[in-house]
Amino acid sequence: MYKISVAGTGYVGLVAGVCFAEVGHHVTCVDIDQQKINMLKQGISPIYETGLEKMMQKNSALGRLDFTTDFIQAYKDADAVFIGVGTPEQPDGSANLSYIATVARQIAETIEKDCLVVVKSTVPVGTNDKVEQFIKDFIINDVKVEVASNPEFLAQGTAVRDTLEAARIIIGTDSIWAKEMLMKIYEPFNLPIVSVSRRSAEMIKYASNDFLALKISYMNDIANLCELVGADIQDVARGMSFDERIGSKFLSAGIGYGGSCFPKDTKALDYMARQNGYELRTIRSAIMVNNDQKTILYRKASNRLITFDGLKVAVLGLTFKPETDDLREAPSLANVPLLLERGARVYAYDPVGSDNFRQKYPESEYKIKYVKKPEEALSDANVSFIFTEWDEIKAIKPEDYKNLMRTPLVFDGRNIYGIESMRNAGVEYYSIGRQAVVENRAINLSNKYSTNQRFYSA
Repeated sequence: MYKISVAGTGYVGLVAGVCFAEVGHHVTCVDIDQQKINMLKQGISPIYETGLEKMMQKNSALGRLDFTTDFIQAYKDADAVFIGVGTPEQPDGSANLSYIATVARQIAETIEKDCLVVVKSTVPVGTNDKVEQFIKDFIINDVKVEVASNPEFLAQGTAVRDTLEAARIIIGTDSIWAKEMLMKIYEPFNLPIVSVSRRSAEMIKYASNDFLALKISYMNDIANLCELVGADIQDVARGMSFDERIGSKFLSAGIGYGGSCFPKDTKALDYMARQNGYELRTIRSAIMVNNDQKTILYRKASNRLITFDGLKVAVLGLTFKPETDDLREAPSLANVPLLLERGARVYAYDPVGSDNFRQKYPESEYKIKYVKKPEEALSDANVSFIFTEWDEIKAIKPEDYKNLMRTPLVFDGRNIYGIESMRNAGVEYYSIGRQAVVENRAINLSNKYSTNQRFYSA
């Protein structure tokens, strides 16, 4: 087994480090954030990820996993250093590589033995060539160092499983020495390995993520057309899924993709293309469709209602997807500010994301209240928005909306409910790519404690 150091304890670095320890390697995870390192040493994961904290505690107890801010001790005698730091999006869409450069220089100035440097972070094509040259320019000791690309393909919420049961491991290097070491490091995982050049590995990451983003935007575009022509997107998706050339995954229509990868990576690939004098029209279209899709529920509600002023609005789900506390590019962040600006009283429920959302929209500054149970949000509400398909939200029955809400008006961005079940429950229901359930009468949406009558028309 190898002595491995991992730079960065975010989703990429921490999950990689814990999983390497799980298969028997001796791992040290490095981060500049002392508070985060203290948490990790106490067995507390700073991110919400299914199974991660328990696995982290287990391997720490076995002595295979440690955490430190001391990069000198971590890197100097490591067999391999995996770089998993962030490459955040810059205003022009390009990737910020400053954290990569910082770690590369630290490695160059500290390693005392032959070392393999492996970049897991998502970086533009050609970056690893520059990283290797950068390290060699600043290296102090007379040791061999080579850089390989090893992109990750994790989905937040299932990152541990996606690592231990990956569809493939991509190894990007032209060095026999680097390739053989990486194959030995990954041997305990017993997974398919695809060996390519560094630049091809870098492109595989972008091409994979952006293809999935394109698929999501395509289905959302088709869903919007389905509403106009009277088709049902769920029937359409089911019919498409039997074609093995299409497959069954990423066919669910909704309110757009979010998170740390798809939004950033689509913009980065678009920027990369423009820098090389090429226009990626498909990717630009995917970005445009996604940006528009995020507020489609708000626009539907605005067309349905005369005003939001003074209405109690239940917001169910804040994170960009279930099983994570990540709010990055979440549809809720695009919609809640609009509701607040229009004078709504927002009651928000999310099983794990409320604390993060509260940091952006504190109750002391906005007309927003964070509740512990979805029923609290729905009680006496005038309108309900569903932004995330948490199990706790899917467990709400159609009749609960009818019984709990002042006026059972639901805008569902995740198509959780069947059309007939909502119709039978007497709920006015709008979803994505399907017919609306609309009562043929006007409903009074006025707040029962207000003398100001507000209506929306059927």
